Amino acid sequence: MLFYPFIIAIFFFILAYKIYGTHLVKKFNLSDKNKTPAHTMYDGNDYVPTRKEILLGHHFASIAGAGPIVGPIIAGLAFGWYPAILWIILGSIFLGGVHDFSALVASIKHKSRTVAEIAKTYIGKNAYVMFLLFIWLALVYVLIVFLDLTATTFAAKGEVATTSLLYILLAILFGLSLYKLKLNFSFSTILFVVLVFASIGVGYKFPLTLKPVLFASQDLAIAMKKNWSIILLVYSFIASTAAVWVLLQPRDYLSSFLLYASVLLGAIGIIFGGLKINYPSFISFTSTSGTLFPILFVTIACGAISGFHSIVSSGTTAKQLNKEMDARPIGYGGMLLEGVVAVIALSTVMIAFKGGFIGKTPMQIFASGIGKFGSILGIPEKFGSIFGLLVLSSFLLTTLDTATRLARYALQEMFNWEIQKTKYFATFITLLLPAIFALIDLKDPKGNIVPAWSVIWPVFGASNQLLAALTLLVISVWIVHLKKNSLLTIIPMILMFIVTLTALFQLILLYRFTAVGIIAGILFILALYLIIQSYKALVKRNA
Repeated sequence: MLFYPFIIAIFFFILAYKIYGTHLVKKFNLSDKNKTPAHTMYDGNDYVPTRKEILLGHHFASIAGAGPIVGPIIAGLAFGWYPAILWIILGSIFLGGVHDFSALVASIKHKSRTVAEIAKTYIGKNAYVMFLLFIWLALVYVLIVFLDLTATTFAAKGEVATTSLLYILLAILFGLSLYKLKLNFSFSTILFVVLVFASIGVGYKFPLTLKPVLFASQDLAIAMKKNWSIILLVYSFIASTAAVWVLLQPRDYLSSFLLYASVLLGAIGIIFGGLKINYPSFISFTSTSGTLFPILFVTIACGAISGFHSIVSSGTTAKQLNKEMDARPIGYGGMLLEGVVAVIALSTVMIAFKGGFIGKTPMQIFASGIGKFGSILGIPEKFGSIFGLLVLSSFLLTTLDTATRLARYALQEMFNWEIQKTKYFATFITLLLPAIFALIDLKDPKGNIVPAWSVIWPVFGASNQLLAALTLLVISVWIVHLKKNSLLTIIPMILMFIVTLTALFQLILLYRFTAVGIIAGILFILALYLIIQSYKALVKRNA
């Protein structure tokens, strides 16, 4: 029964939060007596003390992009659900949770500096520049992948496009009601959450069909997708440069209720639906994507450990953390919640028969599963599927604008640009490469036009988790500097270096001198350079 693996996963997540989460708090000596940078460096724009509930919503919505949905589904289909769920549970508890929490704590202990700036302090200036370059490149890959996925969803499902646009408008109004009109927080939350869910019905009744203005001579589906890509690029530009309270905070907070609702809906369907597991628990050690090691581990990136999370933790979340003790529910708890999302996404594979997903995208599989789970409560399956796609699009939208803002920070930091004066130029430079990938036709080795996300995904997964390994490396150096035991970060770091460097080496051999192969080679060299520099820094310190 589908019930058993889900309950086992939830049990271990709760146990880990109570026991291992408490251990992490003690390890890093957190106390609410210490003022966070949100108070000591308050500026009303980026540094803003934020309620724990709102910040958890922002953080969770920002880290939970399409990764914990797409990755587990792809890996589950390829290798079977058993190795996938094992990696999700163990990875979230001992790798991803530690990574997210320690990145957040390290940042607030260094005046909300990014992981790259911390690297500069303990490893050196060259490592700092290389780390920023790595972060910026990784974020650009994130933008390329999620821009393509969002535009594809909006072009295919007008219901989702309508609801998403209404949802952005409601988020702006919610921010104004809180920060300008000073309305009661609880009242505003209830009102706008009800309106967000009501917008799903509006979208269901009035799907938005966009007539392509540009590229109209091409295939209709491709033209619609490219037009949506342009709209989403403009949205990302505006959202990245606006004050966090205008859209980023309220949008992420409201979207968190969509995410919580999808988790609740999935949990109810799994627990009370009486659904059986039909998909094989294990298929093979090899698939068309490669071998189980390392492909499984880099495919399920965000569902177990993700370097992107460290950029969110040290880029935006650390600037808004109200109290140090909030780091456990937001940093560690947020990752465990993402593990739950990954298990639910994997469950949509487990209830189907092998071969039943031929021709379907991971987004369609997830939406179909959510529709089936919702039918347990009497919700029409088609309506539930639209809700599933809306949840996915909210993941994608939050990742888009958050990644744009963080990449903008990295670029400004790299060239020592003044944040407010250069934010428009830095955002434009950041969105340039995603715009190129969105508007050109990418082809596979056989000459077939393929979506950008499918081309970039292999290197995206590897680079994302390599960034996690590098983050753990920097934090380990910092912990050693404090003369504390750093095994809780060193062991995950070593594991992720083995996985990701192996995956990148395989990509180099497979793609050679194509764009993917060259990018994989650059990342491989950057990683080796940072490892060597860190080792030299530690040897020098010991000497």
